[in-house]
Amino acid sequence: MKDCYVSRTGRSAALIARCDPVVYDDGHYDRALDAAQLQAYERDGFLVMPDLFDAAEIQALRQEALDLEHDPAVREGEEVIREPGGQALRSIFRVHELGARLADLPRDPRLLSVARQILGSEVYIHQSRVNMKPALDGKEFYWHSDFETWHVEDGMPAMRALSCSVLLTDNTPFNGPLMLIPGSHRQFVACVGDTPEDNYRQSLRRQEVGVPDPLSLRLLAEQGGLQAVTAPAGSVVFFDCNTLHGSGGNLSPWPRSNVFMVYNSVDNRLLAPFHGMKPRPEHIAARRRAEALTPLSVTA
Repeated sequence: MKDCYVSRTGRSAALIARCDPVVYDDGHYDRALDAAQLQAYERDGFLVMPDLFDAAEIQALRQEALDLEHDPAVREGEEVIREPGGQALRSIFRVHELGARLADLPRDPRLLSVARQILGSEVYIHQSRVNMKPALDGKEFYWHSDFETWHVEDGMPAMRALSCSVLLTDNTPFNGPLMLIPGSHRQFVACVGDTPEDNYRQSLRRQEVGVPDPLSLRLLAEQGGLQAVTAPAGSVVFFDCNTLHGSGGNLSPWPRSNVFMVYNSVDNRLLAPFHGMKPRPEHIAARRRAEALTPLSVTA
């Protein structure tokens, strides 16, 4: 298979026009999004849906995330990523298999129907995690395209995946909200450098390999601008796997947390990682557990 998205391997930085559709919708799946919403997602590479979950639902999800955060067995597990230079928790991976309510969340029709419509297929969870930003000291996530990492390090063939972030706390200008570059999903940023062995052990704490060069980042930001997602708890952000995004640190005195899930098309399951690398662990990139999701019953 010809690789449209060659990155790293000692090459120079480059902007490569996207080879894949943004929206695969063929009318087969439920119309979760109307024409205007679908057009906005295709144009910008993301869509914000305010107040999709009510306060009681979010409180239950937030409590389960807190329970996981303070569970001694979870804290010592391989799913936990700590902040760079400290012991505070940054992320907990595989939360859709660790918690009860979090297990149901990916199958919620309010989320699953959107993923199916945009990707035009059945989907599975490639990756899930809770991202935490501790009060006053939660560190930043530098600008990056998730697809660049998933393609190079996981062997994801095409841009037929999307991320879904469910806000468990209010995301304000002061606590490090998600920032995106509208329109950046239409260009693949080929990154410089080689990939160290077991790069994930470092990159999930502070990513330094597979990040856009300053010139490409500046060009894309000048074209599309920057948008910070400031929204109340219960809101949901859907964004394309190739949309450049990042977030600043949390300087507020309140913690910030969001549930992050990646829907991948069943027609886009992972191949062998590129450049002969060994696969990343299952809790970061699902291979064995890549079954299509069934919708949660409305009576559940």
